[in-house]
Amino acid sequence: MTAVDFEKFVEHLADVSGEAIVPFFRTSISADDKAHGGAFDPVTEADRAAELAMRRLIQTTFPSHGIIGEEFGSTDEDAEYVWVLDPIDGTKSFICGFPTWGTLIGLSHRGRPCYGLMHQPFTRERFHGDGEAAFWRGPARNGKGGEERRKLSVRPCPRLSQATLMTTSPLLIDPALRENFHRVEREVRLSRYGGDCYAYCALAAGHVDLVIETNLNPYDIVALIPIIEGAGGIVTTWSGGSAAQGGSIIAAGDRALHDAALKLLAG
Repeated sequence: MTAVDFEKFVEHLADVSGEAIVPFFRTSISADDKAHGGAFDPVTEADRAAELAMRRLIQTTFPSHGIIGEEFGSTDEDAEYVWVLDPIDGTKSFICGFPTWGTLIGLSHRGRPCYGLMHQPFTRERFHGDGEAAFWRGPARNGKGGEERRKLSVRPCPRLSQATLMTTSPLLIDPALRENFHRVEREVRLSRYGGDCYAYCALAAGHVDLVIETNLNPYDIVALIPIIEGAGGIVTTWSGGSAAQGGSIIAAGDRALHDAALKLLAG
């Protein structure tokens, strides 16, 4: 498969998932609760339809590849190439009508994330990266229509006192680790909640400096790792290890800032 073939295929995955999702956005769509009595964990027909559409396309085009998806589990997860899919990262935002959700399409090679794309079909934005470079594509900002493409780059910010921190919600931080998070939060210039996958892409674009979360699954983070790294950032677990399996995650645009935050997270 050539690079051009690969790019076209991933773009097609994004297209078919977006076509499945957008008709449901800002409608009276209902949501089932996957938690069944725990903390509310919604899933909608849009989530299921988008993941099924992507799975069918992958299985038809690359039958030897594995798939890990949020809604329909794992198939051949030990394959050399594994697609890691989250059809709607930010379903709570989705059902509230906020456009801070996105479709995550990641590819791992022998367990290492090697490509990622975040697609926001409502705003018509795509963030993608391969660990070496990262790019944004979306509506042109000249007000005359058309599309624009630009390279992503994190911004320098070595000090916590100058940093902007994001997390989806402090209530989603593991209670046993919440005080560790607040230690970092008390040191930063600005702390904002919400964003889901969009917060990580804002970091890659140089608008945010830190994203800190816990209890992530691989499908929450694999697609975002090559985007952040391609933009010059770093994403690890709170212990400094690989983020590919999820868990407690910290992403930073500046390595000095990452080190400073890790020290506080370690307590």
